[in-house]
Amino acid sequence: MIYLDNAGTTKMFDECVEVHRIFSCQDFYNPSALSAQSMQVSKKISETEKFFLKKLGADVGNVLFTGCATESNNLAIKGSLRNGDWEYVFSEGEHPSVFNVAQKLAQDGHVVHFVPLNSKGEVDLQALEKVLNAKTRLISIMHVSNETGAINDLVAISKLKERLCPRAILHVDGVQGFMKIPFTLRKTGVDLYSFSAHKIHGPKGVAGLYVKNKSALKELYQGGGQQYGLRSGTENVSGIMQFRKAVELIDIDKNFTHTLELKHLLNDILAKCDGVKILDFEASPYIESVIFEGVKGETMLHALNEKGVIVGLGSACSSKKAGNRVLEKIGIAKDEIISSVRISFNAYQTSEEIEEAGKVICQVYRDIKERVS
Repeated sequence: MIYLDNAGTTKMFDECVEVHRIFSCQDFYNPSALSAQSMQVSKKISETEKFFLKKLGADVGNVLFTGCATESNNLAIKGSLRNGDWEYVFSEGEHPSVFNVAQKLAQDGHVVHFVPLNSKGEVDLQALEKVLNAKTRLISIMHVSNETGAINDLVAISKLKERLCPRAILHVDGVQGFMKIPFTLRKTGVDLYSFSAHKIHGPKGVAGLYVKNKSALKELYQGGGQQYGLRSGTENVSGIMQFRKAVELIDIDKNFTHTLELKHLLNDILAKCDGVKILDFEASPYIESVIFEGVKGETMLHALNEKGVIVGLGSACSSKKAGNRVLEKIGIAKDEIISSVRISFNAYQTSEEIEEAGKVICQVYRDIKERVS
């Protein structure tokens, strides 16, 4: 089996399994309790928070550990809401866990602006500049597109915020960027940054939210007051420590270079297959969309699955819905969108695997075209 849907989830590192055993069966104590053992676990969580701050390249702030990136994004957005004549800004390319929240805000009567994407899949900075003003409370724009791999310029966005709405909060969905794209938060004006474990070979059920200034957020639900009172509930100690282990094992620069080589290798093979169009914006090496002219993407997905190659149809959170909102906003024709699949790599695949996948993809496509022609 060759797995090319890594933007949906990744295989967990084997090393995380032993970490899970230790913190579920050995150091299993509740970090909020007062025993010496519990206090040691609490200390390890605090140390891990500092570890993540360093990995994010943040000089100040805190990290909240959540149950998933959807929770992190909802906490960032809904926790930033305030009464009054405020406006909220989102890009049209956001993941459903942001975009659908933005739509709900608009339905509830908030002033919401959706900023279009340019032809490369990035947020249109000129359009963004036009909607920012002194009333802007929140700007939420993703780091790396989960559909196309397009990378938004966080520094440029931060500069617009500082010039036009310095009181605004800048939230970034960094799920497809964290530990994949070399960057450092200290060079940006990002206030909130969401990231997830299972996208980088950690466990499902744990994620993070970087918070530069805790006063910018309000709690969404009440409880025991854990995590600075912003995310009550007993921490998922095992998940948090497994998340840390996964990050410790990743070499961002080495992985970036290797994954880019894999992407180029596959694209060289697909380029020789008539009727295949690669939507590669030369952005993240981990993600791209591919169009198979005359064949539905879903048909390709199932046919490839039977041959041992797994691909995706875009965001796993909305894969059962027709169409692809992000590709449509970029200007891709509807017939091409129907014929598209998302291919996403991980840095631990081999060139031999990718070469084999490329051959299978081309052969499956040719076989289907012959049957339908």
